[in-house]
Amino acid sequence: MTTAGENSEILRDRRVAFVGKLASMARRDAAQLARQHGATVLEKPDASAHLIVVGENELPLPEVHGQEDWFDEPMRAAADQGVLEVLTETQFWQRLGLVEAEHDVHRLYTPAMLADLLGVPVAVIRRWRRRGLIVPAREVRRLPYFDFQEVAAARRLAELLAAGMSPQAIERKLEDLARYLPGVARPLAQLSVIVQGKQILLRQGDGLIEPGGQLRFDFDAWQGDAAHGWGGSSTANPTEAVPTSCEQMCRLAAELEEDGQLAAAAEMYRAALAAAGPKAEICFQVAELLYRQGDLGGARERYYMAIELDEDYVEARANLGCVLAETGQRELAVAAFEGALAYHPDYADAHYHLARTLDEMSRPERAEEHWRAFLAQTPDSPWAEEARVRLS
Repeated sequence: MTTAGENSEILRDRRVAFVGKLASMARRDAAQLARQHGATVLEKPDASAHLIVVGENELPLPEVHGQEDWFDEPMRAAADQGVLEVLTETQFWQRLGLVEAEHDVHRLYTPAMLADLLGVPVAVIRRWRRRGLIVPAREVRRLPYFDFQEVAAARRLAELLAAGMSPQAIERKLEDLARYLPGVARPLAQLSVIVQGKQILLRQGDGLIEPGGQLRFDFDAWQGDAAHGWGGSSTANPTEAVPTSCEQMCRLAAELEEDGQLAAAAEMYRAALAAAGPKAEICFQVAELLYRQGDLGGARERYYMAIELDEDYVEARANLGCVLAETGQRELAVAAFEGALAYHPDYADAHYHLARTLDEMSRPERAEEHWRAFLAQTPDSPWAEEARVRLS
């Protein structure tokens, strides 16, 4: 890590430009900080710049096809010659010594927090993860933690397609970013944009994704799977084929869920359990589906089963606590939340729900302990304001 003296000279007499939306602070504040280190901050990037800093909250792609691109040919030439350097926002702060190398400027969100932040159901977050559109930054005892950019990037891509940008233009711009900023395009780099007739689709694994997010089977890829147990021909509807393995049944269950057929999805997951024996992850999926259908008793039992099969399954413990609290079994709910925290003390969601439950039970002293723990871990959570109000 650079020293304070070295940091003060890093940007002296350097021309710096910021592009995209910053995740850590407002652009004007970042510009002021760069000026304090002796840099000249450009209003717009051009080939005279020595350093381009790419914000990590939103990729700097044009809104529509034909709009001026920030990364023009003279800038590409300067980058190829080594005159112009491109850094991510995190790399920039690390170079200034403001962020440790092993830390990122982003907050990490659990599925529930991220869903609330974006205003979408938790089921949508799980679907995006299942398709590979978002990838957890880390996972603790089966609980995924997401960087907000994972979802923002996928939504951004769909918006660009809907706005009329051609697939070729999107791929070219992502290739440019990947060329000069390795890693920034992930997970977008995992998607292959293709044209089928007059429709624009994204290839992801063995499936095709429409701009609106609808999953469609790639029949060419599916035909290759037929030799591994799917059966049928390339002209058949894959959802009509009879699945014969647990993996195939779970895949079909996910499709049924995405089509809104929750009861049928739950039955297919049950068939997978019958075929392969008890599995904690499948029990959890059944519990989620039963809860969404209003079957709280059934969801409760499936969450219990998931925990019995894997005592480390902290998200199942927390969700069980929510169901118990919703059905008025608050003492049992407190035990479930405390069980989740015993395995994962930094599980902010569990602190939040436990604090709410203790408040409802008129135990303000214990509730305050967990409100404070929650705020200490996620001060910018979408639920943080509620915690501050409760404490005040």
